[in-house]
Amino acid sequence: MIEIHNLTKQYGREALALRGINLEIGAGMFGLVGPNGAGKTTLMRIVAGLLRPTDGRVTLFGHDMSSAKGKLAAKEGLGYLPQEFGFYPELTAVQFLDYIAILKGIRSRAERQRQVAEALERVRLTDQAQRKLKNFSGGMKRRVGIAQALLGQPRLLIVDEPTAGLDPEERVRLRNLLAEMAGRCTVILSTHIIEDINQSCNDLAVLHAGRVLFRGAPRDLIAAARGQVWMVMTNGQRLNGERPFPHATIVSTLQLENGVQYRILGEPEPGYTAVPAEPSLEDGYIWLMSSQQKGRTAGGESFASSPSLL
Repeated sequence: MIEIHNLTKQYGREALALRGINLEIGAGMFGLVGPNGAGKTTLMRIVAGLLRPTDGRVTLFGHDMSSAKGKLAAKEGLGYLPQEFGFYPELTAVQFLDYIAILKGIRSRAERQRQVAEALERVRLTDQAQRKLKNFSGGMKRRVGIAQALLGQPRLLIVDEPTAGLDPEERVRLRNLLAEMAGRCTVILSTHIIEDINQSCNDLAVLHAGRVLFRGAPRDLIAAARGQVWMVMTNGQRLNGERPFPHATIVSTLQLENGVQYRILGEPEPGYTAVPAEPSLEDGYIWLMSSQQKGRTAGGESFASSPSLL
């Protein structure tokens, strides 16, 4: 459904935001994860037709996004929620969504009313439809943002960092909503929050410095860290020093009654009792990123040579 070929984006003479991205994305929910500045938002804006690439091509539903005709045809089946979405605070949710529906070319008033009511129901805001947006919480505003993206019954829904800044309850609610939408259309979820990917996506890509480091299922990324995760228990106080484990990364620290428990990625130091642990998706992600930065290999195999790690 979505094909991205050799996509490059350069700002000015030197800043390369994307460096030859190649991806094919099918049905369901696809996760795009990476640190801030990895190029996720730039990629999503190009896919949505809001930004022109320096080189490469994007095809949505068979339509070439480099042509005006193809972009117009593709946008009819596209819903987009950017990271920063503007609202009109004095409008009610119904008024705002009706306005967006008009901008999307839904001319029939009856059809607009039907789609607005359906979108509000999907995001569970029907009982708040007549409230002004200035009185909405951050999570409610994000749900209104998704509701506007659903207008026009899109085949592709793109959401950029939808849970950033939300409390845990709203994050769970929004993740469940996106998972529900993935049963109706393709959803691309761009985020730096690993937990959102872990709970929602069965296919993902990791971006770093404008390149795809990994493409595959979450279980494949988890497998990359297998054998590298350890639980280390120390007696007494927390270890001093900037890097108590020079050859490992500390993932978490837990103060217990009889000591401190460290979860580390890498090689435990001699003198400590280290117990192997089953890796999580976060472990796999951190191992991938640290290996990229330090030029290490996983299990003797370079990331570039693995079928899942690009």
